[in-house]
Order: sequence, then C-alpha cells, then structure tokens
Amino acid sequence: MTRTPRKILSALVISVALAGLAPALAAPAGAAPLSSAVEAGKGKVKVDGKLSKDHVKVNEKVDLKGNLKVLDPARSDTALEAVIVQQLRAGTWVNIADTTCRPNGGFSLSLSFSLSATVSLRLYHPETTLYAAAYSASTLTLRVG
Repeated sequence: MTRTPRKILSALVISVALAGLAPALAAPAGAAPLSSAVEAGKGKVKVDGKLSKDHVKVNEKVDLKGNLKVLDPARSDTALEAVIVQQLRAGTWVNIADTTCRPNGGFSLSLSFSLSATVSLRLYHPETTLYAAAYSASTLTLRVG
C-alpha cells in the first residue's frame, strides 16, 4: 500500500490536533487552570516603611516603622498578615526579620547589625489566600559603622 505525500501530511495534521486536545479532554469539567485560580480574587496591598535613622553604630538598634495598606476598598479582613524585612546580600534578597500586622495597620521592628557596612533593605508581604504579594517601592539604605 503506497501513501501519497498528501495522505501522510493529512494523517500527521490530524494526529497532532488530537494530541493537543488530549490534555483538555482529560481535565475535569469546570476545572480552571491553576494560574487563573491562584490569581483570581486576590486583593492588592502596598507595604512601605521608614527607618528612624540612616546611620547607626555597630550593634546599635534602629527602628523600622511601616504599614500595610489594602488597595482594594471592597476587601476588609482582620487576620494578621506577615511582613518580612529582607537584606540584599551578594545580589540576593535574604529574609532577616519578620513581624505581623493587620491589613491597613502599622508595624514596628527594631533591627541591629554586627558589622560595618552599607545595608540595603526592603519590605516584603508574601502572597496569602486573600492578598497578592507586594514589595516596598523603594529600598531603605542604612549605614552601619
């Protein structure tokens, strides 16, 4: 039995089309893709803060005060939300401290550093079931030494 190039091409197109439909046919009815299910309904938040000083001595404490604002006025929750302080080390943001606060509430932390350096810090709110992740818009710079 000889196949013509047209028949081979037609068979190839049909098999590729069916292979592409197989995962969609196997998914349960009404199931949403994971990415849209995770993003749907998340409230937007903004996290920001300010250091009490921009220069401290080694092991001297510096206060960091900030707030977590909910940008979606229709969303209101009283559960505590995490806020993480991150330090830039060798090009990577590393968690160094954390606290909690209520949405549209404030927080305060006391930090100290044991080495002389210029420290770059940012605030981070991790994604939760109610709110999307957020980083502070600006980097906080502290001179230690």
